[in-house]
Amino acid sequence: MTQEPASTTRYIKATRGDVAFMKAVRWLTEHGVSLMGSRVLTVRGRKTGTPQSVPVNLLTLDGRRYLVAPRGQTQWVRNVRVAGEAELRVGRRVERVRLVEVPATDRVRVLRVYLKRWGWEVGRFVEGLTTSSTDAELATAAPGMPVFAVEPVAATTVAA
Repeated sequence: MTQEPASTTRYIKATRGDVAFMKAVRWLTEHGVSLMGSRVLTVRGRKTGTPQSVPVNLLTLDGRRYLVAPRGQTQWVRNVRVAGEAELRVGRRVERVRLVEVPATDRVRVLRVYLKRWGWEVGRFVEGLTTSSTDAELATAAPGMPVFAVEPVAATTVAA
């Protein structure tokens, strides 16, 4: 039996417990305590233009960095698609970054490593995927789990 690909509009709503957990992780990360690679992602809101912040897990794989949205088309994903650039923060360290969406066909390897590292945290959002999931299962789920490559934005100097 062949599974249908995940919807590109897939979205898993956070529960009250999830929101409380995210607030705690955000607070710790903003105060310089990164939990297993956590960062606070701040991106300009696509409708209001005001900065929106959320904790994310920064994955490094083969020297490249990635952000994965296991809950699907979240607000931060939709904002990043419009803004293109954002900030990643741990304590006082702030990095301006460009976020480039990885095509669904190229997400399997990133998703596998992400699940290996954070599956215990995001398992309820990924509808049965585990570290034992096949490449075919991950490929089927990939359209519904956005992945972004993180690229540094060159610092610009201001002439005096």
